[in-house]
Amino acid sequence: MDRIDAMKVFVAILDEGSLAGAGRRLGRSPAAVSRAIAFLEAHTGTALLHRTTRTIKLSEAGERYAIACRRILTDLEEADLLIAHERAAPRGLLTITAPVAAGEDLLRPMIEAFIDQYPAVSVRLQMLDRPVSLIDEGMDVALRIAHLTDSTLVAIPVGEIRRVIAAAPAYLDAHEVIEEPGDLAAHQIISMTHFGLDSWSFPPSNATGIPHVVQFTPRFIVNTIRAAVASAVEGRGVTRLFSYHIAREVKAGALRVVLPDSEHAPLPVNLLTPHGRLAVPKVRAFVDFVAPRLRQHFDELSLDSTD
Repeated sequence: MDRIDAMKVFVAILDEGSLAGAGRRLGRSPAAVSRAIAFLEAHTGTALLHRTTRTIKLSEAGERYAIACRRILTDLEEADLLIAHERAAPRGLLTITAPVAAGEDLLRPMIEAFIDQYPAVSVRLQMLDRPVSLIDEGMDVALRIAHLTDSTLVAIPVGEIRRVIAAAPAYLDAHEVIEEPGDLAAHQIISMTHFGLDSWSFPPSNATGIPHVVQFTPRFIVNTIRAAVASAVEGRGVTRLFSYHIAREVKAGALRVVLPDSEHAPLPVNLLTPHGRLAVPKVRAFVDFVAPRLRQHFDELSLDSTD
């Protein structure tokens, strides 16, 4: 059996979550899929997958092997397309990752428009609120909200966002005025893991360079952006989110930003792709399609005119 072909089967199993799913994706019988895994395990001399009647889990060796397989298959795809002098039309599976809220609200509609325009391309969107290694996890493109340190990636700037404090006007009118970060300790706080469960930090207010940290006891802890926004709109308390999460609510008057002069510097938003991937037609087409739309979207979602 061809080892590269067996690697494709192995990766398909991981992507689909089952041997049957990999078989359907690749058009192969369950027996053929099982033979490919048996071949790889015999070749490597170790078990790559732990299988039960309901689940498939990678072994420790399988985790390392999966990373190598994804890298090898990606390099082979790039080599084939480069040999063709990039004349091939965009086609194949495009893998994208984004934070959950940005993926649902911003990127998903743009991806749907993209695949309408490029019918030979299919997309797998992984929405994850954790750092993702594009190379190790076989991703073509990521939407990332953070300052960048990874020089192995190409970054395409598409905007910037702020971390803002907000509450419903009715709540603010009924409670003590929030004039400085320390005032938050006396308020009802709706908190999230992403932004601090029991404390929020603010830029230094003096020459020490030490951030100002406000401790509080939250009245309500949630684990999704939508829940935090909904509770804040209902007047349940004060929350901290990214500016694009609540731009529509602020412009509609359902939420009001407080402490704008105590915000951290804006965070950049970038599309990221590994070096060399922009030479792949499906990746280049996606970046060219989405980048200007994201720039326009973040410009429209700015809160500058509503603070």
